[in-house]
Amino acid sequence: MAIYHLSMQIISRSKGQSAVAASAYRSGEKLHDERTDEQKFYARNVQPETMILTPSNAQEWMKDRNRLWNEVEKVEKRKDSQLARELNIALPIELNHDQQKELIQSFAQNQFVQKGMVADIAIHRDDTNNPHAHIMLTMRNLSEDGFGKRTVTGMQILRMRKKTTVGTSKTAKAAYPFVNSGQTMPTKLWNKLKAMNASLIFLMKSVDWKPYQWCT
Repeated sequence: MAIYHLSMQIISRSKGQSAVAASAYRSGEKLHDERTDEQKFYARNVQPETMILTPSNAQEWMKDRNRLWNEVEKVEKRKDSQLARELNIALPIELNHDQQKELIQSFAQNQFVQKGMVADIAIHRDDTNNPHAHIMLTMRNLSEDGFGKRTVTGMQILRMRKKTTVGTSKTAKAAYPFVNSGQTMPTKLWNKLKAMNASLIFLMKSVDWKPYQWCT
C-alpha cells in the first residue's frame, strides 16, 4: 500500500446531501429517493463490490439498500439532519480481492455492527493502484419498528472540552456512567477517544491478516 488514507465525514442535509444519493453513488446501484421522488444513479466503469452488514437485532428489510436509506431519510425530520456517518479507507494492494473484502468486512463487523450500527460497504477498484472502501453507517439505535433514538458516540464525546465536568453533562454521564458525578473526564479516557481517530494502525497491521482492534 503506497499511500495510506482514511477520511471520515457526516452526511448531512445542511450540506445539501442525501443518504439515498450517497449510497447510490458509492454502490453503483440505481436507487429511488422517495423524499424527492427522484432516481439516483451514477454510472461507474468498474462496478463496486457491495455488502450490507446488520446487527443481530436488525429488521430483515435493513439489508435492502434502497429501503434502508429511505427509512433513514423518513425518520430524520430536520432540514439540517445528520443522516449517516461515512468512512473512506484505503485497502492494501498486497491483498487479493477476497482478502480485501474479508478484511473490511471484519473491520466493520467488529468496530461498528457489533455496536449496533448498520454498515453499507462499497469497495471501489476503478484505479487498480487505489483500491478503497466506503462504509456508510446508520446513526440511530435499532428498535422493533426500525430506528429509535440516536446513539451517544465517542466522536460526540470528543467534541466536548477536556475539562468538561461529567456531573454537568448529561451526554457524557450517559455515555460513561462509571465516571462518578462531579469528576472531570479522565486523561486516560480522553486519550483513548482521540486515538480512535488515528486508526491508520488498522491498515498498517492488515498485511498480517488481522484487523487491528483500535477501539479496545
